[in-house]
Amino acid sequence: MRRPARRLADRGRAPCRDLAGRPHRLRPGTIGRVSALESRWSPRAVLPRLPGLLIGLLAFGLGIAFMAEAGLGLGPWEVFHQGIAQITGLQLGTVSILVGIPVLALWYPLGERPGVGTVLNIAIIGTATNVAMDVLPAAEGLPAQVTMMLGGVVTIAIGSGLYLASDLGPGPRDGLMTGLHLRFGWSIRRARTAIEVTVLIVGFLAGGTVGLGTVVFALGIGPLVQVALRVFDREGRVSRRRRAAMEARGVVGD
Repeated sequence: MRRPARRLADRGRAPCRDLAGRPHRLRPGTIGRVSALESRWSPRAVLPRLPGLLIGLLAFGLGIAFMAEAGLGLGPWEVFHQGIAQITGLQLGTVSILVGIPVLALWYPLGERPGVGTVLNIAIIGTATNVAMDVLPAAEGLPAQVTMMLGGVVTIAIGSGLYLASDLGPGPRDGLMTGLHLRFGWSIRRARTAIEVTVLIVGFLAGGTVGLGTVVFALGIGPLVQVALRVFDREGRVSRRRRAAMEARGVVGD
């Protein structure tokens, strides 16, 4: 009786075993995700990318401060943070830091894991926002407000491109979105929309500013970040990792 032929890729490969020594199968994408996690904490991978990550996070925080001082509306998460700040009396950046911690905790039941960039994202963006808001003057007059708001959106896009290109871990809010995608099979678009509409409504009801800046941010941030990634991720590191992750998970759409 002939044995069934084994795939070439499996020949010579030792089976994975559990603590009792029993062979078991890894879920699709597990090896790729473990490798990605290791690369996001390994000093050899982190140190060359750290300057771009830090500059990107500082720029992101500065962009938020520009939009806040413009007074024409913020992005969904910042509307949420601003609403909480109005109620608690805390600074906008401080609320961002404090909210980032429980959001990060939600990653674990959803199957996401952070990188060093995730942790720095929580600490640096909020701190940079507070410092910049203490220094920047509030915009006076509509032309100055529009200019500052547009500058904020562009600065956030540049910051996003830099820290995403470092590929050292997504921010806590982005990880929540991808975690919902992985755990429940939602499309990225559906997960993002559900989260951002929810925080936008709650933030607005709590006193956060919604306006022209909110609309410009919603329509412009995606295309601008794509442009920034073309500039800062010329090696295509981010797109390759995303493509590999999607193939490992059998994801074909968005």
